[in-house]
Amino acid sequence: SEEAYASALVHGRSIHLPYIHPRTHSIPAGNITFYSHHPRLLALFTHVASHAASSLAIPISKVIMLPTERSLWTVIRAPFAYKKSQENFERKTHKRMIKAWDAAPEVIDRWVKYLEKHAMGGVGIRVTKWERLSIGIGKTRLARIQQEGDSDANRKQAIQALGEKILKEELQTFEGSQK
Repeated sequence: SEEAYASALVHGRSIHLPYIHPRTHSIPAGNITFYSHHPRLLALFTHVASHAASSLAIPISKVIMLPTERSLWTVIRAPFAYKKSQENFERKTHKRMIKAWDAAPEVIDRWVKYLEKHAMGGVGIRVTKWERLSIGIGKTRLARIQQEGDSDANRKQAIQALGEKILKEELQTFEGSQK
């Protein structure tokens, strides 16, 4: 099957597009944003990331092209009287994103660790992960708090007892120094 082929080691498969696993519930699991000043490096690393997600059976989107940031600045070439002689510089930051769905947080963590371990110089990674809590977590937390009792009253009593103990010790040392 295609899923077994996608998770198997096949030499030469990296030149092809990765297998995109179908979403089952369309629950978002995370986003990975890649950014670089070199679009060819960015294309190569997003290709690697897509293949890694395919091998881990993570349903992902195709690579999404985000807007390119363009920063311009002007520098005077010579000091003092040569204001008209200026030089303009430009830097473009290219961005891409891959969205992941329906994967366990452990699988997303493994994917991110793999990408960080095999990161390419000149390509930055920004990860956004979503983790879900089980249904009924509010009831279990409320029951635990009710079992512990009123923690504020317990703390007040403990602080008051500690204050009385310190006061007794200080009075004893003061009376001992008066004799």
